[in-house]
Amino acid sequence: MKKILFVTSELHPLIKTGGLADVSNSLPKALADTGQDVKVILPNYRALKLTRNVQLRSTFQIGSHSVQLLETQLPDSNVTVWLVDCPEYFGMAGNPYVDSVGNSYQNNPERFALFCRAAIEVAMNRADLDWKADIVHCNDWQTGLVPALLSLELENEFCPKTVFTIHNMAYQGLFNGLTASMLQLPAELLLPDGLEFYSKISLIKGGIAYADKITTVSPTYAQDIQTHELGYGLEGLLIYRNDDLTGIINGIDDDWNPETDTLIAQKFSVNSLHDKVTNKTALQSRLNLPINENVLVLSLISRLVEQKGIDILLDCLPQLLNLPVQIVILGSGEKIFEQDLKQFATTYPHKMALTLGYDETLAHLIEAGADVFLMPSRFEPCGLNQMYSQRYGTLPIVRNTGGLADTVVDTLPNTLADKTATGFMFDEENAGTLLETIKRALLLYGFPEAWQQVQTNAMNCDFSWKRSAAQYLDLYENID
Repeated sequence: MKKILFVTSELHPLIKTGGLADVSNSLPKALADTGQDVKVILPNYRALKLTRNVQLRSTFQIGSHSVQLLETQLPDSNVTVWLVDCPEYFGMAGNPYVDSVGNSYQNNPERFALFCRAAIEVAMNRADLDWKADIVHCNDWQTGLVPALLSLELENEFCPKTVFTIHNMAYQGLFNGLTASMLQLPAELLLPDGLEFYSKISLIKGGIAYADKITTVSPTYAQDIQTHELGYGLEGLLIYRNDDLTGIINGIDDDWNPETDTLIAQKFSVNSLHDKVTNKTALQSRLNLPINENVLVLSLISRLVEQKGIDILLDCLPQLLNLPVQIVILGSGEKIFEQDLKQFATTYPHKMALTLGYDETLAHLIEAGADVFLMPSRFEPCGLNQMYSQRYGTLPIVRNTGGLADTVVDTLPNTLADKTATGFMFDEENAGTLLETIKRALLLYGFPEAWQQVQTNAMNCDFSWKRSAAQYLDLYENID
């Protein structure tokens, strides 16, 4: 049994801004299910939505700050959650990174440095908990100082091993050089092969440079971040540490399961695919689209930003809306994209339905009722919706990048023949290739038996957290 301290800046359902929160919920539970002793540690933000009892476990000093460590349980599990309580740093309104009006906290470096130092005290059994970590698993730049600072304790025979997971290289925790002095970082960490990054300090670099093992959320993304385009200046270091870099696909939760989903109009399974059409007509009815069981329904649930390829979709909409399809979109993001999509939805009310914002029930109904799910992302570290879609027999159309490339098998003559096809894939970042791929899907849709075979292939894929947890356990066991 390994004692694992999982260090994260967000945790669903306590607090969430993105996919990290979902991973921080699901992976510790999956590891605990294998018999590991897993503790999750995160800051005690004012905005936490606590549903279980909280008790004080210890009090200790971090520099001039008195820190309390509170304990609760992860809902629907026996995983312990430790909350680092320091009201001066975590007691403000807003989310973990920005204030109530959306501006980054000016003291983010100090906030997360204190959090990292508190995590180290816990990991090293210096927080009066009678618990010492074998593995400290850190996530993204907010935790990057943990491996860096623990590297100074390597002479201590009780120093745990470290794993650092990159969820998105685009967010690096870059701060000006004065920050190092403010954080009282030791000089030996501030060298070019340490935290220094072009006269600034990079907190994500701390994790990459000093962790025993580095992971990211898909094998292809592990290769992508070693390129100039997606390495954001750290590709050289990642290439240097290539032997210690692994891509492990995120799993998806059992909440997304058409056999048990209470948010959809009709539950169904791979053996009752004929019931999926009930969700299709329910979706069309809810969104005031003409009810038609036979029309191809395309869907997209996404942040409406350039990374997600929304501009690529917009560029092909004029031609796409002339095809025998309906389009359903749920999301929010950049105002220019929202306005452009609104214009199309207003002009083509019988072909396109747009819902701005996020609606969990509608999201489930879209996954269950649509025929195709669009993910034309420019880059995608892992992605979840393409896996949800396959579980619901909704075939994904994805760009050949990151986790999308690792989780979707393009429908081609050979993959149709060997029954491995699960969706459709395109390479180029342009509207023409996206449109041609949609036309490929439309063509296959005209052959119901072939379409149903690809649905069956997709629904039989194993995207469980159990599989991912086994890969992480193997990684932990093989740290030198």
